Amino acid sequence: MKMSNKILFCATVDYHFKAFHLPVMKWFKEQGWEVHVAASGNMNLPFTDVKYEIPIQRAPFNKGNVKAFQKLKAIIDNDNYSIIHCHTPLGGALTRLAAKETRKSGTKVIYTAHGFHFCKGASALSWLIYYPIEKHLAKFTDCLITINSEDYSIAMERRFQACQIDIVNGVGVNTDHFKPVTEKQRKELRLKMGLRQDEFLLFYAAEFNKNKNQKILIKALANLKDELPKARLLLAGEGSTQEGCRLLARQLGLEDRIDFLGFRKDINQILPACDLAVASSYREGLPVNIMEAMACGLPVIASDNRGHRELVFNDYNGYLIKEMDSAQFAGAIKKLYINIEQKKLFGTNGRTLIAKKFNEDKIILQLITIYKNFMEEKVRMIWEAQ
Repeated sequence: MKMSNKILFCATVDYHFKAFHLPVMKWFKEQGWEVHVAASGNMNLPFTDVKYEIPIQRAPFNKGNVKAFQKLKAIIDNDNYSIIHCHTPLGGALTRLAAKETRKSGTKVIYTAHGFHFCKGASALSWLIYYPIEKHLAKFTDCLITINSEDYSIAMERRFQACQIDIVNGVGVNTDHFKPVTEKQRKELRLKMGLRQDEFLLFYAAEFNKNKNQKILIKALANLKDELPKARLLLAGEGSTQEGCRLLARQLGLEDRIDFLGFRKDINQILPACDLAVASSYREGLPVNIMEAMACGLPVIASDNRGHRELVFNDYNGYLIKEMDSAQFAGAIKKLYINIEQKKLFGTNGRTLIAKKFNEDKIILQLITIYKNFMEEKVRMIWEAQ
């Protein structure tokens, strides 16, 4: 079968592509390729020729995923793709299963693991469920892309049987969009948001769920309530644990010291107005929220997990909190509250690191290198068939 210049991108939800992958989709269009997307949701995406709405359910064992698999398989079997690039655990699993047959005809399947659910410190249940699935599905993967050193080591040391295993530094950050501002601009941003100029602003953008663990940051602020009366916590995001966090803030007498901002599209405007980024999650792949904060020149105080360890280095651009302990978070916050010059230095160092290693343009080049290998292989296959 002659392969076409078509690529299919798959994920659980279509917002994933708007948030992270439009630059790569744009690149394929510039190469003259046809770009298709398959995911749950009815969002209109740019750089997309065909959009398939696939009813993928977030719960792995939901019966609806049987229908999602059947629809996805029919699309893959009929549309003759040269490359399929899938993302997210569930989207990646269904796609690789659906593409088993078409790989025999030359379709190349790439899977980006945005952080394995099994990792050092993860529960035994996570290892029991997710590890055998990912290891089995690696057999149906032409290129497994990991986004942090720990996941790459696991895939290599445990001999995942993907044809190729690579590491790419996440999805990158647009450092022209996320950048520091002048002191005058910072004051204007605070004025616009109704924030006092003398407040010490801590910022965390994350979905409210058990993994993101916002409650420990609320408790840390409670520890500092009297010592640092000007410290204020801004929490952007929505989710299942938000009401519990609001209740905790009320119980600790912090209603006027914490702002629940909800879902925001102006993070690039909020970050430069703040003093410090905080992150309290148990598990991360390579967190975009931290990269965006660093790009804006903010120092970071974060829980010690594999994703944060790729980005935050003690006494260079922030602090890693080894124990999930509110007192330790509070102590690190106090250090940077007191030492303004160190806070500025950490912020500058973080921005430098992002520009050097995690800039969006650099990530796109890493991905293009992978794509081009498969494109050239396709050309060789066509030439040999003639």
